[in-house]
Amino acid sequence: MDFYIVIPAHNEEAFLADTLNSVLRQTLQPKKVIVVNDNSTDTTEAIIDEFLTLSPIIQKLNTTSSEAHMPGSKVITAFGKGLQLLDEDYDFLVKLDADIILPDYYFERIAYIFKGHPEVGIAGGFIYEKDSGGTWQLNHPMNKDHVRGAFKAYSKNCFKSIGGLKNAMGWDTVDELLAQYHGFDIFTDDTLKVKHLRATGAAYNKEAKLLQGEAMYRMRYGLTITLIASLKMAWKQKKGHAFLDNMEGYFVAEKAKKRFLTSKDQGKFIRKLRWKNMRRKLI
Repeated sequence: MDFYIVIPAHNEEAFLADTLNSVLRQTLQPKKVIVVNDNSTDTTEAIIDEFLTLSPIIQKLNTTSSEAHMPGSKVITAFGKGLQLLDEDYDFLVKLDADIILPDYYFERIAYIFKGHPEVGIAGGFIYEKDSGGTWQLNHPMNKDHVRGAFKAYSKNCFKSIGGLKNAMGWDTVDELLAQYHGFDIFTDDTLKVKHLRATGAAYNKEAKLLQGEAMYRMRYGLTITLIASLKMAWKQKKGHAFLDNMEGYFVAEKAKKRFLTSKDQGKFIRKLRWKNMRRKLI
């Protein structure tokens, strides 16, 4: 199967070489890798230039955006610009972060999943991060059916059906909800252990704390589901303020009448799906 990779990169000098090396070690190689150098002020571009001499599949795109590292907006804007350099001659498309190391057979396995299961629209592995003792530990959401945004692979049909990725916090949740709305399945493979070199959210701007609640409003969760989801998040993270931040973000977005990310029909489907999943876990 043919596939493309787009890697947004902002000041990734500490990790980018490891990520690109892990791509070049893959048993199944992509047709092209677009590395989007997004307003970097370190040696990120020099690292990309070095890899341009190592492999013809790697291509660089320099772009300028905000210096603030906000979840959702910045990375998806860069991804979208990289996407513009690609044609539609592919079977699946990968959005990859610039701070991860993939197992060598990662994309061979992803291709096998898509080829063997045409109903699958989004596929990926599980993320591991180093603990304080230097041991790689699983750091995945409680929902094991979720593919982390750091390494999401989309079938062509799914990506087209959901209209691409939303330029907003929550993009890597709404994409899966919309995929299911359009009849696609989400597939996670726990044998695909991806090493994440930087702790999740470590570089995010402090202003991002309200964006999760805003995203829940914009996905049309409604107040009750937002309350439950926020309590669950705060408990998992062991951060009581996360609940308060989420609820504040939700009400601020509601008062400002922020634009929704989904239609009314999609919102109805999402709420029904969320309630179904919560009942299943309780039972």
